[in-house]
Amino acid sequence: MSKPHVSLTRFLIEEGREGRVTPDLRLLIEVVARACKSISVAVGKGALGGVLGDAGSGNVQGEAQKKLDVLSNEILLEANAWGGHLAACASEEMEHCFPIPDAHPRGNFLLLFDPLDGSSNIDINASVGTIFSVLRCPDGVTNPQDAHFLQAGNTQVAAGYCLYGPSTMLVLTLGHGTHAFTLDREQGSFVLTRRNLSIPEDTQEFAVNASNQRHWEPPMQAYVDDLLAGKTGPRGKDFNMRWVAAMVADVHRVLTRGGIFTYPVDEKCREKGGRLRLMYEANPMALLVEQAGGAASTGRGRLLDVLPTSLHQRVPVFLGSRGEVAAAVGYHARHALR
Repeated sequence: MSKPHVSLTRFLIEEGREGRVTPDLRLLIEVVARACKSISVAVGKGALGGVLGDAGSGNVQGEAQKKLDVLSNEILLEANAWGGHLAACASEEMEHCFPIPDAHPRGNFLLLFDPLDGSSNIDINASVGTIFSVLRCPDGVTNPQDAHFLQAGNTQVAAGYCLYGPSTMLVLTLGHGTHAFTLDREQGSFVLTRRNLSIPEDTQEFAVNASNQRHWEPPMQAYVDDLLAGKTGPRGKDFNMRWVAAMVADVHRVLTRGGIFTYPVDEKCREKGGRLRLMYEANPMALLVEQAGGAASTGRGRLLDVLPTSLHQRVPVFLGSRGEVAAAVGYHARHALR
């Protein structure tokens, strides 16, 4: 007799019996997963659904929004507004947090999300995804403001992403390992397909936007030069470079078969502190990677220890196989000593 499939709901119930998830957190994760299924349907329809192209608006970062950016944001906000498990939401697409309306009960969690990561890939039918992070609302706070979200990544209660690729996958951590679920489209449910993902300590793959190379800091220049030097260089082995231009897809590859994903600070983004958003992208991905045995750094310190100073703060990111992250950090440390 074959083993029965473990649905996301069953997985969360079993985690609850082990004391690793509360009923409210279980509800929150299930609501986010349901919203991601709706986004997956919209992404899958593409041009047939009239959702391709620019929305004619910009987000708080001044970036042009795609129609699917706006739609995905609306889906996540509406899905989480009325369940009673959240105190407030914050989105990469909005300047300030969104408190749960007074008409609905409020819970004890804060939800942050990037509704559609990699939206530049939408119109070419390449992979995109949704990233989310869950924090506790501070005790005694009944009307959450932006400042209440400014918690270090090591305080996250849960984090995950949904990858809209050839199959739709939800990758989730509740702080006890990182687990992957695949959407069974016929049944309409996420099914556990990989429990306790484990990232190999060493790798021969790296992901970086090489078009920015001329703008990188000297330690980053030296690090990538040595990777590209291959077997005859100081690293003594050949490396392959991969780049999807959607953080969800690039990190999913790292979680699946190892590697390092890097988005360093450079001269183009130095004034902003980096390219990727700490609270919507870097922190949730860092928690997922660490829970899978990997490491995550800014190049100069543990990423999850960074204390945010603003809701849309940006940081440099190095995450993936523990040995390779340590190597990248080593280049920055040696440069700092000169």
